[in-house]
Amino acid sequence: MSRLRMVVVGTGALGKHHARILSQLPSVELVAVADCNADSAQAVAQTCRTRWLTDYRELLLAEQIDAAVVAVPTFAHRDVAADFLRRHIPVLVEKPLASNFDHARQLVALAKESQTLLQVGHIERFNPAFQAAELLVHDPKYIRAERYSPYAFRSTDIGVVHDVLIHDLDLVLQLVGSPLRQPDGVEAFGITILGGHEDCVQVRLRFQNGCVADLSANRVSPETKRCMQVWSQDGCVQIDFAKREVMRVSPSDLLRFGPSPLAKAREPGANIEQLKQDVFGKYLSVDRPTIPSLDQLTAELSSFVESVDNKRPAVVDGDQALETMRVAELVLTSVATHHWSGANVGPAGPRPQLPIPLRRAG
Repeated sequence: MSRLRMVVVGTGALGKHHARILSQLPSVELVAVADCNADSAQAVAQTCRTRWLTDYRELLLAEQIDAAVVAVPTFAHRDVAADFLRRHIPVLVEKPLASNFDHARQLVALAKESQTLLQVGHIERFNPAFQAAELLVHDPKYIRAERYSPYAFRSTDIGVVHDVLIHDLDLVLQLVGSPLRQPDGVEAFGITILGGHEDCVQVRLRFQNGCVADLSANRVSPETKRCMQVWSQDGCVQIDFAKREVMRVSPSDLLRFGPSPLAKAREPGANIEQLKQDVFGKYLSVDRPTIPSLDQLTAELSSFVESVDNKRPAVVDGDQALETMRVAELVLTSVATHHWSGANVGPAGPRPQLPIPLRRAG
């Protein structure tokens, strides 16, 4: 079988890793990398032992590629990806799908019109910790997610919603499987810390099936944190995406069908200290599934290659990414209209000009 001829457009912080991995996949021939920054493209091409270009359209004219990865700044996603889709070339676009919902919708429509595969780089779907946790989650009713990171001085053309929160929006929509409640399904506020776009947001999502999700994202944090708790009638599943650890705490058969520990605690002469020790292990089962040691970016790219080769749907296709973008747009609207005074007047949005309270002398 001939190898899939591919190009990576964009050789920045993410693009260089796409190129590195693709250059090592036996089923792929990395034909070239392209970036308007010649120095960047040349350096990545040298490392990956391929050619470099400043204009990817040279490859389109020569019809030298079978698939592409688009890892350019978000504002250029629509235009670059569209060039490939119009020529029926499957494309993996880094998240977010586009800089706004309208651009994302145009890309999805174009992919359907041209009947061409469109995959979106929601990489946490390929995190082995999430994949293990997803098997343990059934009908979630409350989700809490926290995603914090130091300021990276990249993706400055978008705010924290499209840069960071978008990961958890995608994961929550995948886990819940229900539409948002209307018209009050989204409540959010955010604040700009370093200037430009919003850097920190707090979001509450309400779904039609009764699930509630609280999401917090901060890209100007002194610590890195990527975790999620998923509550259901079966207990709680905790996910640490960075450490790749999963823990499920669920009621044991003894708690479900036997006398409760509270009833035992009320008995004369009850051994409270022993009951405390029995909570976890005897009444509440604690499971820690083994998480395979897999590189999620390699898994994502391998999945894309397999989808192209076998003409299978993408794991994260355009429709799924578009719904995530729609929710992100609702979040941004809520952030922009949040009034910091508590009433529908006064400062609103992520950059409120709040009056400085006067301090009393003495």
